[in-house]
Amino acid sequence: MSGYFDVQINGYAGVDFNSSTLTLEELRGACLRLEKDHVDGILLTLITDSIASLKSKISNVIKLRNQDPLIRRIVSGLHIEGPFISPVTGFIGAHPVVHAQKTDLAAMDSLLEAGEGLIKLVTLAPEMDPNDQLTRHLANEGILVSAGHSDATRDELQSAIDAGLSMFTHLANGCPMLMNRHDNIISRVLSLADQLWISFIADGAHIPFFVLSNYLKITGLDRVVIVTDAIAAAAAAPGVYQIGGQEVLVGEDGVPRSEEGTHFVGSGATMPQMVQRLQDELLFSRTQIDLVTKENPRKLLAPALDSAAV
Repeated sequence: MSGYFDVQINGYAGVDFNSSTLTLEELRGACLRLEKDHVDGILLTLITDSIASLKSKISNVIKLRNQDPLIRRIVSGLHIEGPFISPVTGFIGAHPVVHAQKTDLAAMDSLLEAGEGLIKLVTLAPEMDPNDQLTRHLANEGILVSAGHSDATRDELQSAIDAGLSMFTHLANGCPMLMNRHDNIISRVLSLADQLWISFIADGAHIPFFVLSNYLKITGLDRVVIVTDAIAAAAAAPGVYQIGGQEVLVGEDGVPRSEEGTHFVGSGATMPQMVQRLQDELLFSRTQIDLVTKENPRKLLAPALDSAAV
């Protein structure tokens, strides 16, 4: 069995993948630690920023990847999370609201050009994509489209699914603590779970395990993917870290929080730690663990990745 595959990882082992000055030494060091932690494939994730800055970061990652066989082996592609997400407080999460915007085909095409075919997954908010224009465009290009940081209505979600949306990113996160008790983004997505892949952050902080257990009773495991959403704090000591220039505080509990302590900023957990917690808290079997951390991510990405990269 191959190692873990993480489709959403923003940094690792003290290295911020979203840094505008990411170096070959830093990225290779993070990949070495990922390999040590039995992760043999990732989608390196870049979060909301200006289009110009995202292009620069994408180009830099591509350049570094081309220079090192270990990085090429570990970094199977890129996941662009934003900037076409909801600017509404709570739904924006830790993303810089100043750069959140409605979808722009020309802007996205410029990012795809910079990515040289390695952008495999894009997270956007369907309500920020008029007439599902970008969702349809990306799907037609063979790029996976995921909803996230979104308060899309059920009709908007269904319309996006019909246009090619295939996933929802870290369900139950990227949304406010207080929402309508019945008609909310979590319930809407769960009602459409038979049509979507759904990723969850299984660190116990982003979603209490008894709640995650409830969700999984609805979704089943066949279309579930566990992601770390890790930042530089993963596989590192408590302290102060960065994600794209934003300062993040990580205490003894290992959970990254904003400076003011109002929200999480990614995760500080590694995939082996999440696996252990799934075993301890939800009594997952080895077969179930392998399904959601190894098999399903590769099955999800198979249409978007070259067979050699999967």
